[in-house]
Amino acid sequence: MIKKLTYHWTIQELVTIGVFAAAAKVITMAVALAGGGMNPVTLLIKNIIFTTFFIVMLYKVKKSGTMILFTFVSMIISLLLMGAEASTAFGMFLASFIGEFFILIFGGADKKYAAIAGVAAFDLFYRLLSLSIAYMVMRETPEIVYMVAPIIAVGYIGAVIGLFTGVKAVKELRYAGIVRS
Repeated sequence: MIKKLTYHWTIQELVTIGVFAAAAKVITMAVALAGGGMNPVTLLIKNIIFTTFFIVMLYKVKKSGTMILFTFVSMIISLLLMGAEASTAFGMFLASFIGEFFILIFGGADKKYAAIAGVAAFDLFYRLLSLSIAYMVMRETPEIVYMVAPIIAVGYIGAVIGLFTGVKAVKELRYAGIVRS
Protein backbone atom coordinates (compact mmCIF):
# COMPACT_ATOMS: atom_id res chain seq x y z
CA MET A 1 0.00 0.00 0.00
CA ILE A 2 2.88 2.37 0.74
CA LYS A 3 4.28 1.63 -2.71
CA LYS A 4 1.04 2.93 -4.25
CA LEU A 5 1.52 6.28 -2.50
CA THR A 6 5.05 6.96 -3.79
CA TYR A 7 4.90 8.76 -7.12
CA HIS A 8 5.48 12.03 -8.87
CA TRP A 9 2.95 14.02 -10.84
CA THR A 10 3.98 15.02 -14.32
CA ILE A 11 3.56 18.57 -15.56
CA GLN A 12 0.74 17.40 -17.84
CA GLU A 13 -1.12 15.87 -14.89
CA LEU A 14 -0.72 19.00 -12.76
CA VAL A 15 -1.96 21.18 -15.61
CA THR A 16 -4.91 18.82 -16.15
CA ILE A 17 -5.87 19.04 -12.47
CA GLY A 18 -5.61 22.83 -12.50
CA VAL A 19 -7.55 23.23 -15.73
CA PHE A 20 -10.32 20.91 -14.57
CA ALA A 21 -10.57 22.67 -11.19
CA ALA A 22 -10.72 26.11 -12.82
CA ALA A 23 -13.15 25.01 -15.53
CA ALA A 24 -15.46 23.33 -13.03
CA LYS A 25 -15.52 26.42 -10.82
CA VAL A 26 -15.96 28.94 -13.62
CA ILE A 27 -18.67 26.94 -15.39
CA THR A 28 -20.63 26.32 -12.18
CA MET A 29 -20.38 30.00 -11.33
CA ALA A 30 -21.59 30.93 -14.82
CA VAL A 31 -24.53 28.54 -14.44
CA ALA A 32 -25.41 30.11 -11.10
CA LEU A 33 -25.27 33.60 -12.58
CA ALA A 34 -27.21 32.63 -15.71
CA GLY A 35 -29.83 30.84 -13.63
CA GLY A 36 -30.57 33.95 -11.63
CA GLY A 37 -29.06 32.90 -8.34
CA MET A 38 -29.45 29.84 -6.21
CA ASN A 39 -32.76 28.34 -7.21
CA PRO A 40 -33.24 24.54 -7.05
CA VAL A 41 -32.77 23.97 -10.80
CA THR A 42 -29.56 26.00 -10.91
CA LEU A 43 -28.27 24.27 -7.79
CA LEU A 44 -29.02 20.87 -9.31
CA ILE A 45 -27.29 21.71 -12.61
CA LYS A 46 -24.32 23.26 -10.81
CA ASN A 47 -23.68 20.13 -8.78
CA ILE A 48 -24.18 17.84 -11.78
CA ILE A 49 -21.52 19.76 -13.71
CA PHE A 50 -19.03 19.89 -10.83
CA THR A 51 -19.34 16.16 -10.06
CA THR A 52 -19.08 15.27 -13.75
CA PHE A 53 -15.88 17.29 -14.08
CA PHE A 54 -14.55 15.71 -10.88
CA ILE A 55 -15.09 12.15 -12.14
CA VAL A 56 -13.67 12.84 -15.60
CA MET A 57 -10.58 14.42 -14.03
CA LEU A 58 -10.08 11.42 -11.71
CA TYR A 59 -10.31 9.05 -14.67
CA LYS A 60 -7.85 11.18 -16.64
CA VAL A 61 -5.29 11.51 -13.79
CA LYS A 62 -5.25 8.13 -12.06
CA LYS A 63 -2.98 8.75 -9.09
CA SER A 64 -3.52 8.81 -5.35
CA GLY A 65 -3.84 12.31 -3.96
CA THR A 66 -5.43 13.73 -7.10
CA MET A 67 -8.72 14.38 -5.27
CA ILE A 68 -6.93 16.27 -2.51
CA LEU A 69 -5.00 18.42 -4.98
CA PHE A 70 -8.11 19.09 -7.08
CA THR A 71 -10.02 20.12 -3.95
CA PHE A 72 -7.20 22.37 -2.79
CA VAL A 73 -6.95 24.13 -6.16
CA SER A 74 -10.74 24.41 -6.35
CA MET A 75 -10.84 25.98 -2.87
CA ILE A 76 -8.19 28.54 -3.82
CA ILE A 77 -10.06 29.46 -7.00
CA SER A 78 -13.29 29.84 -5.01
CA LEU A 79 -11.59 32.01 -2.42
CA LEU A 80 -10.17 34.26 -5.14
CA LEU A 81 -13.41 34.47 -7.14
CA MET A 82 -16.06 34.62 -4.44
CA GLY A 83 -14.53 34.38 -0.99
CA ALA A 84 -17.27 31.89 -0.21
CA GLU A 85 -15.16 28.87 0.57
CA ALA A 86 -13.68 30.33 3.74
CA SER A 87 -16.49 28.96 5.87
CA THR A 88 -16.61 25.52 4.26
CA ALA A 89 -12.93 25.02 3.41
CA PHE A 90 -12.20 22.76 6.37
CA GLY A 91 -15.13 20.46 5.60
CA MET A 92 -14.23 20.28 1.92
CA PHE A 93 -10.58 19.56 2.60
CA LEU A 94 -11.37 16.88 5.20
CA ALA A 95 -13.92 15.33 2.83
CA SER A 96 -11.24 15.07 0.13
CA PHE A 97 -9.11 12.98 2.48
CA ILE A 98 -12.11 10.76 3.21
CA GLY A 99 -12.75 10.44 -0.54
CA GLU A 100 -9.12 9.45 -1.10
CA PHE A 101 -9.49 6.86 1.64
CA PHE A 102 -12.51 5.40 -0.16
CA ILE A 103 -10.51 5.31 -3.38
CA LEU A 104 -7.81 3.30 -1.58
CA ILE A 105 -10.44 0.96 -0.08
CA PHE A 106 -11.84 0.27 -3.56
CA GLY A 107 -8.41 -0.78 -4.86
CA GLY A 108 -6.60 2.43 -5.70
CA ALA A 109 -6.89 5.16 -8.27
CA ASP A 110 -6.41 2.86 -11.25
CA LYS A 111 -9.45 0.68 -10.49
CA LYS A 112 -12.64 1.16 -12.48
CA TYR A 113 -15.16 2.19 -9.79
CA ALA A 114 -12.76 3.67 -7.24
CA ALA A 115 -13.18 7.21 -8.58
CA ILE A 116 -16.96 6.94 -8.37
CA ALA A 117 -16.80 5.66 -4.79
CA GLY A 118 -14.34 8.40 -3.84
CA VAL A 119 -16.42 11.20 -5.33
CA ALA A 120 -19.62 9.79 -3.78
CA ALA A 121 -17.94 9.70 -0.36
CA PHE A 122 -16.50 13.18 -0.90
CA ASP A 123 -19.90 14.65 -1.77
CA LEU A 124 -21.67 13.01 1.15
CA PHE A 125 -19.06 13.85 3.77
CA TYR A 126 -18.52 17.38 2.45
CA ARG A 127 -22.19 18.16 2.95
CA LEU A 128 -22.38 16.42 6.33
CA LEU A 129 -19.27 18.17 7.60
CA SER A 130 -20.45 21.55 6.33
CA LEU A 131 -23.81 21.10 8.04
CA SER A 132 -22.10 19.99 11.24
CA ILE A 133 -19.80 23.00 11.26
CA ALA A 134 -22.75 25.31 10.57
CA TYR A 135 -24.72 23.70 13.38
CA MET A 136 -21.84 24.17 15.83
CA VAL A 137 -21.49 27.82 14.85
CA MET A 138 -25.25 28.47 14.97
CA ARG A 139 -26.17 26.32 17.94
CA GLU A 140 -28.11 29.17 19.59
CA THR A 141 -30.38 29.39 16.54
CA PRO A 142 -30.41 25.95 14.91
CA GLU A 143 -33.49 26.93 12.88
CA ILE A 144 -31.17 28.64 10.41
CA VAL A 145 -29.40 25.32 9.80
CA TYR A 146 -32.77 23.58 9.43
CA MET A 147 -33.66 26.01 6.64
CA VAL A 148 -30.38 25.33 4.81
CA ALA A 149 -30.62 21.51 5.02
CA PRO A 150 -33.17 21.13 2.18
CA ILE A 151 -31.02 23.32 -0.06
CA ILE A 152 -28.01 21.13 0.65
CA ALA A 153 -30.16 18.05 -0.03
CA VAL A 154 -31.07 19.41 -3.48
CA GLY A 155 -27.38 19.98 -4.15
CA TYR A 156 -26.60 16.43 -3.07
CA ILE A 157 -29.23 15.06 -5.46
CA GLY A 158 -27.43 16.96 -8.22
CA ALA A 159 -24.12 15.42 -7.12
CA VAL A 160 -25.62 11.92 -7.22
CA ILE A 161 -26.94 12.57 -10.75
CA GLY A 162 -23.46 13.88 -11.58
CA LEU A 163 -21.99 10.48 -10.70
CA PHE A 164 -23.98 8.92 -13.54
CA THR A 165 -23.32 11.74 -16.00
CA GLY A 166 -19.62 11.57 -15.11
CA VAL A 167 -19.49 7.89 -16.02
CA LYS A 168 -21.31 8.61 -19.29
CA ALA A 169 -18.93 11.48 -20.04
CA VAL A 170 -15.91 9.25 -19.40
CA LYS A 171 -17.29 6.66 -21.84
CA GLU A 172 -17.81 9.31 -24.52
CA LEU A 173 -14.40 10.89 -23.91
CA ARG A 174 -12.77 7.47 -24.27
CA TYR A 175 -14.25 7.23 -27.76
CA ALA A 176 -12.79 10.65 -28.51
CA GLY A 177 -9.39 9.60 -27.15
CA ILE A 178 -9.30 12.26 -24.44
CA VAL A 179 -9.50 9.78 -21.55
CA ARG A 180 -7.32 6.72 -21.99
CA SER A 181 -7.44 3.27 -20.33
